[in-house]
Amino acid sequence: MIAVGSDHGGYELKQEIISYLKEKNLEYKDYGTDSKESCDYPVYAKKVANAIVNGECDRGILICGTGIGISITANKIKGIRAALCHDTFSAQATREHNDANILAMGARVVGPGLALKIVDTFLNTEFSNDERHIRRIEQIED
Repeated sequence: MIAVGSDHGGYELKQEIISYLKEKNLEYKDYGTDSKESCDYPVYAKKVANAIVNGECDRGILICGTGIGISITANKIKGIRAALCHDTFSAQATREHNDANILAMGARVVGPGLALKIVDTFLNTEFSNDERHIRRIEQIED
């Protein structure tokens, strides 16, 4: 299951991503926000991050205006590796090398067409299980 969340700045892109997930028959849970009314991104970053840490969801997608604040917040939760990606190469690399469990994007930075390609790459790329990457992830977690 994929946890999805955004603040007001990412609301419209989140809706596009949810439509894409539905089209692909992928299970998701929307953790809000539910409108373009101004709100605080840390609330939604924490909801998505906690859903992953608690085992309710396997991966997450977070969107705010730039993706920066929401990714910083998510990374404060132990066990979360949120990666801010605005291109498909970064989405692929962060899954293969970092086993990132949350994709963060900025709705004011990336358009919906590219965003959906990034989501697709993130969701369809597996962790490499390479010994050096495992070692580095362990160092991050410590």
